Amino acid sequence: MAASKKSSAPKATASKAAASKATATKRSTKKTTEVAAVGTPTFSLATLKPNPHSWPKRTRVGRGHGSGMVKTGGEGGKGQTVRSGGGKGPAFEGGQTPWNRRLPIRRGVSQKARDIGHFRTEFAVINIGDLAGWDASIEVSPQSLRKHGKIKSRKDGVKVLGGSTKSKAKGGTLPAGLKFRDMLFSASAREALGAVGADFGDAETAPAE
Repeated sequence: MAASKKSSAPKATASKAAASKATATKRSTKKTTEVAAVGTPTFSLATLKPNPHSWPKRTRVGRGHGSGMVKTGGEGGKGQTVRSGGGKGPAFEGGQTPWNRRLPIRRGVSQKARDIGHFRTEFAVINIGDLAGWDASIEVSPQSLRKHGKIKSRKDGVKVLGGSTKSKAKGGTLPAGLKFRDMLFSASAREALGAVGADFGDAETAPAE
């Protein structure tokens, strides 16, 4: 009996060791499976959706300023504010005369600082030196000056300036007996041209430059 008991003890110990080893293997396999399940989720933001038969919370209007749905209850305003493209630009001042229209008529602001076409007179100018070599038999007028390429356009009139010299012109002296029509002259130009016998007709003398 004693020998049989001794021989059965090692077998029992071996079977217990095998059982514990199998249990440890099973536990490790379970942990590995759990880690794998946590590391690779089966859902994403793209697959999220509301629960079946669920409804969003109803918007309750008129429940205090904190709700953001008080005065008009989310419906917007009436008239200008509800129209597409409604409202005014950044320069709108509530209907009063805007600053860009008030500014030019303020005291001390000159109208000459505004549009040249409305508040200034702009002349096409030539110097007496440009008349060197002019044929005295041809009348000097805005039309003839433009025809001979002395001016590009008439603008508000043509004015002759004296230049740096009075009696001398570039490249030669002034022709004697020139006849002018529809021209304006500075004081120095009229003096220089009068010295060589120019005929001014009914032309006026422009203010000296």
